Amino acid sequence: MTTYVSSTAADGAVVAAVAPPARRTAAQTTGRVPLTRLVRVELRKSFDTRSGRWLLASLGLAALLTTGAIIAWAPSSQLAYSEFTLAIGVPMTIILPIIAVLSVTSEWSQRSGLATFTLVPHRGRVVLAKAVAAVLVTVPATAVAFAVGALGNLIGTALADVPAVWDQSLVDVGYFAAGQTLLLLVGFVLGALIRNSSGAIVAYMLYGFVVPGLLAFLAFNQDWFADARPWVDAKYSQDALLRGELAGDGWSHLAVTSVVWLVIPMLVAVVNVLRSEVK
Repeated sequence: MTTYVSSTAADGAVVAAVAPPARRTAAQTTGRVPLTRLVRVELRKSFDTRSGRWLLASLGLAALLTTGAIIAWAPSSQLAYSEFTLAIGVPMTIILPIIAVLSVTSEWSQRSGLATFTLVPHRGRVVLAKAVAAVLVTVPATAVAFAVGALGNLIGTALADVPAVWDQSLVDVGYFAAGQTLLLLVGFVLGALIRNSSGAIVAYMLYGFVVPGLLAFLAFNQDWFADARPWVDAKYSQDALLRGELAGDGWSHLAVTSVVWLVIPMLVAVVNVLRSEVK
């Protein structure tokens, strides 16, 4: 607002001077965007598109289809709560990492990175918000897996006229969520490293299905590699965690492979994102 200031000249006349409006610096008018708000924005960005909504819906659809397949074809002697939840977890190990990949690569494939990093210049906070938002998706995914699995166990055992077996505990829920989270973070890291949707998805498929198969074949045919495989095959330990079968040296195997396949690539990916030119 313009302010008028009166001053008296030597001859007694009153002279009106116009004072310039006060200016506020950007630091005074705007504060740092809270991380919680960034996480909410990243969650909305992940699922406000048609492809994002279909990916989210595919989690529930895959759970229902998998449950129906077990009820239709699994022997009645094998019907148990764990059979349903672990079978539902298989398609989730594909869908969740793809969601994580797209949450990162969308900034480059859709060319929205320039706007994102202009509004929030601290790229590290944006990457952290994306990672937190991606990890949060495992919460409803785990809930869907165990809820649909419980429903399938009730229906399957009722149709087969056998007692229902409830062999899953809260500890198993934690293992399932932790295993899904690690696989999701692998997809996130590959997305941050490659920054191309198709390339990162192909890389995850190689990591999740091709490389473990080759390593398993090598371990089966070479005795010297059979003992070394748990120390180099990250998917081997991650699958054991997902099934709740990790024990003893398995935790050491998981720690070593996570550092090699997850932590170090994550550091490289973050450095590349911080230093790369956004166009």
